[in-house]
Amino acid sequence: MIRAFLLTAAFVAATPVLAQSGAAPQQPAPMAPQDNSAQPASPSGDGVASIVDTEFPAYDQNHDGQLDRAEFSRWMVALKGQEMKATGKTLAPAEVTAWADGAFITADTDKSTTVSKPELISYLSGGAG
Repeated sequence: MIRAFLLTAAFVAATPVLAQSGAAPQQPAPMAPQDNSAQPASPSGDGVASIVDTEFPAYDQNHDGQLDRAEFSRWMVALKGQEMKATGKTLAPAEVTAWADGAFITADTDKSTTVSKPELISYLSGGAG
């Protein structure tokens, strides 16, 4: 759900730019199947990357380029709070904390006990589960 919220926010932020272009997007020509594992899944991934690049420094309190569990949780709890406010759904604080802990475990794909920007972008884009 948090991923959907971020993707929606990225789309809403990009809408004025799309509207100003005035040209309808062209459909790409059909191509042979290829391995896209190293490429962003969709343009929305670029929106997530942009949000992460902008917001990461505010949550990386020790400025080491990584988010430890506390830094990551602070960000995820803030996002979950925005999501709950937007949807009208609520969770008990303990449930939000448990959700953030699970999100950290999922996002930390290299099991380094920190989450890097690429790991966070992958997680929020849906690439990490």
